[in-house]
Amino acid sequence: MSTEPDQTPHQSPQPPLNSPTPNQIPGAEKKMVAGILGILLGCFGVHKFYLGYQKEGIIMLIVGVVGFVLCGIPTMVASIIGIVEGVLYLTKPDEEFVKTYVTNKKPWF
Repeated sequence: MSTEPDQTPHQSPQPPLNSPTPNQIPGAEKKMVAGILGILLGCFGVHKFYLGYQKEGIIMLIVGVVGFVLCGIPTMVASIIGIVEGVLYLTKPDEEFVKTYVTNKKPWF
C-alpha cells in the first residue's frame, strides 16, 4: 500500500455558463448595450426599443427619419437626446439603472 496522497487535481464545481454571477443584478446586463446603442444609434431610438419602450422608440424613429427630409434639425435633436441618455445609462450604478429604467420604466432621461 502506498502512503502518498491522492494526486488528482481538485476541481471546484463551475456554475452553468448562463447563470448570473453572485454580484450581478438582474437587468444590469442591459446597461452597457443600451448605453452604446443610445450613443451610436440614438437618433433612431434603437436604445428605446432595446429597453422595451416601444412608443418612445417609435417617436424617436419618426423624428430621426423625418429629420433627414427637413434638413436634419430634428435628427440632430434626436441624436443629442440619444447621446445624453446613453451617457446617463453608462454612468449610473447598476442598481440605480435597473431601478430606474428596468423596474420603474422611466422612458425619458
